[in-house]
Amino acid sequence: MPRDLKLPDQRHPEKAHRPDTPRLKKPDWIRVKAPSGDGYKATREIMREHKLVTVCEEAGCPNVGECWSQGHATMMIMGDICTRGCTFCNVATGRPDALDVFEPGRVADAVKKLGLNHVVITSVDRDDVDDGGAAHIAQTIRATRRQSPGTTIEVLTPDFLKCGADALEAVVAARPDVFNHNLETVPGLYPEVRPGARYFHSLRLLQRVKELDPSMFTKSGIMVGLGEDRQAVLQVMDDMRAADVDFITIGQYLQPTPKHHAVARYVTPEEFAGYEKAAWGKGFLMVSATPLTRSSYHAGDDFAKLHAARQAKLGRA
Repeated sequence: MPRDLKLPDQRHPEKAHRPDTPRLKKPDWIRVKAPSGDGYKATREIMREHKLVTVCEEAGCPNVGECWSQGHATMMIMGDICTRGCTFCNVATGRPDALDVFEPGRVADAVKKLGLNHVVITSVDRDDVDDGGAAHIAQTIRATRRQSPGTTIEVLTPDFLKCGADALEAVVAARPDVFNHNLETVPGLYPEVRPGARYFHSLRLLQRVKELDPSMFTKSGIMVGLGEDRQAVLQVMDDMRAADVDFITIGQYLQPTPKHHAVARYVTPEEFAGYEKAAWGKGFLMVSATPLTRSSYHAGDDFAKLHAARQAKLGRA
């Protein structure tokens, strides 16, 4: 019998026997409208027509209604099953199917049909593939560039933890406009939040992108409300700046199901404003820190601001 990813026990077999964690009531500032409207429906139809997966749906993003109504969607390539079992994530866990060699072309077709000025392409982790899917990501970048040469491309990649150095090099050589890899949380919470990942490996990955191509924009994000304290968040900012990361995103963690990591607390808008001020003070070119901030939320507008900030900085130098 095929696996039904709509059933929690089959979607997250690694979490099926975890005790339920309490779910805090959402404050008013975290509530969003249900997806609707012609723009939302048109985007959904294009995704279905091209048999594409989006992280917007798979991860249960609260901003899906707003983004899809504007024709913006974050493509999630290499399937809808991840080889990792992070306790915060709603993407299904298990043994994925083989990579689809036609997928890069379908992504490129969808980007062209949507008429995107900026596209975010992310993926599941593929620890079952020798290069972690790096060649597939690079091929998707190149296919999209051929079909839509005027579209800027942002990739949100896995950590390539079990791969050789040439995996990252292949992605950078494909010349995305933005290389994004999320640290997700503070290092002290990695054993319980990202048990299959390593904080300093992810940090080093971002640093190596700049060593391979100093002109490439780098970006990373974390969630708050998982149990971290302010000092730990400020230390992550310092670590990112030491790795020359250009753009930081900070958003509120939302618990997908009772089997996932609990929300320790809802961080107030005032605290987010404090994080934003601190991040600007540490020298990031671009900062997005609000309760509903997600890695690819308003990515196109933010890319324009990022580019302008670099030009202004160069002009001052």
